[in-house]
Parts: sequence; structure tokens; C-alpha cells
Amino acid sequence: MASLYKKVISGKPYWYLREMAWVEGKPRLASERYLGTAAEIEALLESREEAMVPERTRHLAFGGVAAVWGMLQRLDVPGVIDAVVGSRRSDAGASVGTYLALAALNRVVAPCSKLGFADWWRTTAADRFTRIPARVLDHRKFWNAMHAVSAEQLAEIERRLAVRIVGEFRIDIGSLALDMTNFATFIDSANTRAPIAQRGKAKQKRADLRLVGLGLVVTRDGGVPLVSHAYPGNKPDVTQFAAVLDKLAARHAAVAGSAGADTPAELTVVFDAGQNSQPNFEHVAALELHYVGSVPPSDVPDLLALPSRRRRIVDADRFGGLSALDTRREIYGTERRVVLTHSPTLHAKQSAGFDQTLATATRRLSELADTLARGKTRRSRAAVEREIDTICHHSWAKRVITCTLTGDTPAEHRLSLRVDQAARTALEDEVFGKRVLITDREAWPVAEVVAGYRSQSDAEFSFRQLKDRRVVSFSPMHHWTDHNIRVHLFTCVLALQLAHLMRRMADQAGLHLSVRDLLATLAGIEESLLIYPSTGGRPKARRMLTETTPEQDQLAAIFHLDRWAPRS
Repeated sequence: MASLYKKVISGKPYWYLREMAWVEGKPRLASERYLGTAAEIEALLESREEAMVPERTRHLAFGGVAAVWGMLQRLDVPGVIDAVVGSRRSDAGASVGTYLALAALNRVVAPCSKLGFADWWRTTAADRFTRIPARVLDHRKFWNAMHAVSAEQLAEIERRLAVRIVGEFRIDIGSLALDMTNFATFIDSANTRAPIAQRGKAKQKRADLRLVGLGLVVTRDGGVPLVSHAYPGNKPDVTQFAAVLDKLAARHAAVAGSAGADTPAELTVVFDAGQNSQPNFEHVAALELHYVGSVPPSDVPDLLALPSRRRRIVDADRFGGLSALDTRREIYGTERRVVLTHSPTLHAKQSAGFDQTLATATRRLSELADTLARGKTRRSRAAVEREIDTICHHSWAKRVITCTLTGDTPAEHRLSLRVDQAARTALEDEVFGKRVLITDREAWPVAEVVAGYRSQSDAEFSFRQLKDRRVVSFSPMHHWTDHNIRVHLFTCVLALQLAHLMRRMADQAGLHLSVRDLLATLAGIEESLLIYPSTGGRPKARRMLTETTPEQDQLAAIFHLDRWAPRS
């Protein structure tokens, strides 16, 4: 019978294969074969395994999941949540913080329902490096975790995470952009347990669905959400402005008071004309916040009429041909600094868009004129005039298109139209490419005012991202109670924070990628599981990463994916 035997020679172990035999009733050494050192034996086994063809393989998602998990660990999201909520129940499988962190991770890379979470988890390599098996990720476990967090605890968690994000990533919060939107849900009309979901003015053009409103305040530095505010979808954005500002002021004070946070004493909030009202401006002043906003150009027609020679190029290197006029006007009962800007790029886009509007309007009016010319319509004059007003509802179209309706009876009605090119030229000179910015930052150069206002696009981009169903998405949302909807929104905003922090890190390293492109590139880093035929006992499995591109290698270095990579 063969057995392994170790000899220690000069302090080093060497292995032999011995076979013993019975000789004259006693065990005697029949043969001895030298195998080598432990390292030599391991290399021999590995070479044999490499020569073997795997019986089957599996490809598991690795790059995106590992990168987001690393961000969650860096911010200690599970720990922050558990410190507020408390220790987990003995039958929970994982802590509340872990479940909510995993929900946010899924929102970033592959949004799915809680019911489908465990199945999705099995398609990833995450169980290997998180030590969280799929069996504890039943959808009811997630629901229990969501129910365990009260509204007050959720607010405290958001505050602590904001402080940690700013401190850990040294984010400049001197200028923040505010915007609001709403999301369509599929909550049943008879459901009375979700008062936050109401019908209103749907920004996704789904007036048939109940809406949930969300306000966000994002940093100019990286577009990272710092404050969120959920509200019923039937309330106009302007009515929620004060509530968001109150949260913002409190959040900024908390960040500024945290040890080591690099935060300025003064804060500038940026918002668009949709939030304008005299009470809102008074609220900004009461909170001692600085602001950069805008007003519709039609509110200051005298400014629009000023000749172009009054404007000056702002900063050709940063803004190209953008020109501006810095002046003052009375806005909402107070004299304010006003900056009139003109962008050739915006001018060209508005001109092209108006050409399309005119083409559509003239085509529809021509069709109406042809219908009337046949003399068979029964529409009254008032009905025809209403249809003309509907077609020319755009205020710019009304200035350019002249319609003449003649005839006293339906059979006699005739319509003629004319596009006034002189009026179009005057409209273009007066309005196209122009914005009117307002601010109380008297010492800021015009270029800084423009840059500040343009940060508003970061908030708008965040909302567009949340409406992207592929990554970092609000949908699918399979919750029907007010509380769970608010917790779901928390995980969505947390996912958005993680995604924009990752984009910011990549940008600082020289990789300028959108969130979708960043996650798509990371998704290309997969883990291959090779399962070899059994030679006795359990089948042998080996793990390795798939071949990567230079860009993927750079992202792997940025997010330190080697920490979670399989060991050969």
C-alpha cells in the first residue's frame, strides 16, 4: 500500500511515495519514489489541471459589482446605517445596513426587483468576495429591512452619509445646484397606502399614472447628490423649494461642522426659473444663502431689445463665443444683479428647432386650408379659430405666422396664411440664444456666474440618469406603501451618489466617461469559473478574470479591483 512520507534534510522537507510490503511477517520498505518539495508537487498538479479540459464553465459579472462594493466599503454604508438602526435580528441573515447597501448596488449595475435579486446575485461573483450567499437574499428579507428603518432614521442616515461623502472625497460644496422632477409609477388608483403617489403634471408624459416627486441638490464638484426630498407628485415644484432649502441649510451646517471637512462658510445655491417666486427668494435671504438663478427672457423685454454691441465676450477659452451684459434690474420686488447672456450654440439650436416648429404648423394649417376649400366642412367659425389657435399655440409661431379666415358660413370659410420673414428675423435677434441670469454674488466675475448657472445641468443629468432603465435607475419600483417608496428612493439616490463618485474618480484619473459608459466598461471585466471533471471527491473548480482592455485595466487600478479578484 502506497503512502506519502516526509524527510527533513538540512531543515527542508522533501516528500516521497513509499510502498510497504510484508516480508517474513514484518513490514518492509518495498519501493520509494522521490516526489519533490511541496512547491514542486503543487506545480505538477497545476500543470496537470491546466492540461485538462474543463467539463463546463460559467461567466460571472465581476467588474461593476466589485467596484460598487468597494465604494460601499470605503464609505462604510452598512456600518453607517446599522449605527442608526441598531443590530440585526438573529434570523435576519444580514444586517439592515447590508440589505440596503446591496439594494443600492443592484440599482447601480443591473436594476431589478427584490423578487429577482437572489437570481441576479447568482449571476455575479459577489458571493465569493462579500461572503453573502444568495440564500439569505430572499425578497422578504429586503422588505423586513426596509420596514426596520423609520422616517426619522432615514433622514439621519442621509445626513451621516452626506457628511461622510464630503469628508472622504474632499468634495467642494461651495456651490450646489437644485432641481426637481417626478417619476411615473404603476401604483393602482385604488391604493390608499401610498399618498406620496399622486396624479399631477407628469414630466415623463404619463398623465395616466400616479407620480412621485423628487428634489435633488447636487454638488458642482462631480454632480454628487447631497440632499434629496421626496414629495407627492401632484404638488408643483415651486411649492417644495423652501422644504428642500431647509434640508440643504441643515445638511450644509452638519458637513461644515464635521471634523476635517473642507467646507466654506458661505453657500451658493443654483436653481432654474421653475423655482422662482417672491416667497422663495425671501426664504433664500432668510437662510442667508447666496444664489444664482434665472428668469424667463420675456420678464425683461427691455434687456432683450438692447443691441448686441452692448455685450462682451465672457471667456473664449471656457465658453467660446458666449457674450454677456452685466447690469441691474428690479426682479420680484428687489433690485438684483442681472447678467444677459447670448450663446451662438444655443442660438443655432433654437433656430433649427423653430424651423421644425414652423414647418409643422404651416403643414397643419395648409391641410386645414385645403379642407375648408373643399366647402364640405360643418365647423363653425369659432371652431375653426380654436383649431388655428391650437396649431399656433407656440408664442413664437404666433409672432411669425399670419392667418386670415374669411367667409360667413362653414361652406364659405377659407383660410390663407403667410410666414412673415421680417418678423422671424426680429424674433431671432430679440430672443434666440439669450438667457437672463440673476444673482446676489456681486463680486463674482461674469464667467463665474455663468459657470455656476451651468452647473444646473448636473442636477438635470442626475434625473436623466435615474430615468435610464439600464443602470442607476428608479425603475423598476415594485412598492406600494408610502414608507417603502421613500426607502426605495433613498436606495436610488444612494446609487446615484455612488455612480457619480465613481465617475468623478475616473475623471480625476484622466478617463472622461459617462456613467453608462463607465459601468459598461466595468461590466466587461468578468470572472470565469472553470469546473473540471472529478478525479474522486468534489469536482475541481478554478476562477480567473477574462481578458481585459487597457481602459478596463485602468479602471481596475482606480477602483482597486485586485482586492476582490480571484486567487489562482
